[in-house]
Amino acid sequence: MDTLSEQALLAVQDLSKVYPNGYEALSNVSFSVQAGEFICIIGRSGAGKSTLLRCINGLVPISQGSIRVQGTNVASLSDNQKMLLRRKIGFIFQEFNLVGRLSVFQNVLTGRLGYVNDLQALFGYFGREHREKALSCLQRVNMSHRANYRADNLSGGEKQRVAIARALAQEPLILLADEPVASLDPELSWSVMGDLRKVAKEEGVPTLVNIHDMETARHFADRIIGIAGGQILFDGTPDQLDSATLREIYRNELVETTSRYA
Repeated sequence: MDTLSEQALLAVQDLSKVYPNGYEALSNVSFSVQAGEFICIIGRSGAGKSTLLRCINGLVPISQGSIRVQGTNVASLSDNQKMLLRRKIGFIFQEFNLVGRLSVFQNVLTGRLGYVNDLQALFGYFGREHREKALSCLQRVNMSHRANYRADNLSGGEKQRVAIARALAQEPLILLADEPVASLDPELSWSVMGDLRKVAKEEGVPTLVNIHDMETARHFADRIIGIAGGQILFDGTPDQLDSATLREIYRNELVETTSRYA
């Protein structure tokens, strides 16, 4: 591994994932992430984007290669150590994954579960420090005025802001977001992406975002990683991504924004 990767907050080296049915979702994927980077990952459905994020946070076991967080090989950790690490990796889902019957505030408090003991978690007890942290995270995404609302009474954009606040409540080393704006209309998408980038930059938390819309990716990303067939075909700044590379990433799939950036 090179020196840059050793110094990176996150370093993925020769990562492969083969599912039990023989399908190879990822093949020899390598990249490193520095503190504060906001990275958009693009590619067709089935390209391996979601599998990559789920390998990083441990939801999916890897088949080969390594994932290092702050220089530590995740595979070398005990189950308890992996659990402690996972609380430091915030994950934002496309479908929000909020508990609809709970209040906005209670949903954000679940981001603090990794910081309380089993008995406290069982009874939903969170001390003052945790409650203040949750409220602060809601304020960061302009949702404190909805703290007592049931989550199922929120709009899509509001739900995703609450999901961002919950991830922030984990005090993450890394933020992962899997198509976080795919279910939102274009105007809301840009608003939520703007909030996500803002808080990530303010916290200095490196963020990986799987995203389908090219215009959104170009506008918000410091860096874009393009994946096709489980392999990285592009890794660079938005202005380095040309139409020929886009066609290769999407394998001649019609990309509406390609002509704008020829």
